[in-house]
Amino acid sequence: MLVRYNPWQEFSTLQRQIDRLFEDTRVPSGLIEKGLVKVPAAELQETEEAIHLKLELPGIESKDLDIQVTEKAVYVSGERKQESKTEEKGITKTEFHYGKFQRLIPLPSQIQNTKVTAEYKDGILNLILPKLEEEKLKVVKVNLEKTTA
Repeated sequence: MLVRYNPWQEFSTLQRQIDRLFEDTRVPSGLIEKGLVKVPAAELQETEEAIHLKLELPGIESKDLDIQVTEKAVYVSGERKQESKTEEKGITKTEFHYGKFQRLIPLPSQIQNTKVTAEYKDGILNLILPKLEEEKLKVVKVNLEKTTA
């Protein structure tokens, strides 16, 4: 029996393996299990006065969030609850992630955790974390070693 070789089939297999590898770069592959929610994406911007932290939390109500702030880190946990539907029984395919999540974000500077302001709108959590006065005034001297040519 003669079987025709198809090199594209190997590329297709390789592509599927690569897709699985990079399916979720924010959670180590050993932690991707059924029921585990992806870690929320974060964006951190530091200015002279404060640290601005944004977290992407779509589909989560503010009452389902727990936010704790220390002088050195922000801890956010919550739960994305699945809506239960009893209308039709059948097969459902979903890419949504439901369940509990938690994330600890270390901060680059110490902050005044008693003066943090927060806003939660359209699934985006915005935290403004004012820096300690000592952090604002901190000057670091950089010494350059002399090199001889």
